[in-house]
Amino acid sequence: MKIIVWNCNGALRKKFESLLDFNADLIIVQECENPAESKDKKYVDWAINYLWIGDTKNKGLGVFAKQHIDLKPLDWSDIYNGHRVKHFLPCSINGKFDLLAVWTHQNYSPNFGYIGQFWKYLQINKHKVTNAIIAGDFNSNTIWDQWDRWWNHSDVVKELKEIGIESLYHTFTKEEQGKESQPTFYLHRNILKPYHIDYCFASMQFVDNLNNVTVEPFENWKHLSDHSPMIIIFEDR
Repeated sequence: MKIIVWNCNGALRKKFESLLDFNADLIIVQECENPAESKDKKYVDWAINYLWIGDTKNKGLGVFAKQHIDLKPLDWSDIYNGHRVKHFLPCSINGKFDLLAVWTHQNYSPNFGYIGQFWKYLQINKHKVTNAIIAGDFNSNTIWDQWDRWWNHSDVVKELKEIGIESLYHTFTKEEQGKESQPTFYLHRNILKPYHIDYCFASMQFVDNLNNVTVEPFENWKHLSDHSPMIIIFEDR
């Protein structure tokens, strides 16, 4: 099984063909438009098996799967203490495991933006995350931890670890959180401002079957996005 995680920086209809050669089973894309409201025939024909959520038709979070994959939405809550957190797209893959696609937002929250949004979502749904892959743009890294918060990136990584979920990039590369050698994002596409903010976390059965994790060279993608795709490959067993 092969998974791609990529923030396409909008207009996926003009960019999806750049992903075709990877022949991925699942593609998780942030900032993509809703295929159901697109007038681009090629994009619509490609997105034949997908789920999508978003605040506007032009920019949301999508999961795109090969045609033979049974992709079903899951009814997980995104309401924490009366407030909606975003964006999270849980779905079942062939009835065998769950996938939680992520595109965290600041969401007008002065304290619980980005990783704080995921922390809240995790508190609501932690009991459901038992056989799962969690992947997407978290807009977060340990380097931005703040001393007076318990929902820092490092705290979330620790909390996931406690329920048997690990970062696949860090497991594969043996690198520490906050010391990643392969950035996934370049602020304003500036090569002098690299950050690692896209992740794929997974339960231990996926860790055991992990074959490879790579981040595509930004030089090959900077004309399309400020993010590079992350490619995760599992052994077929």
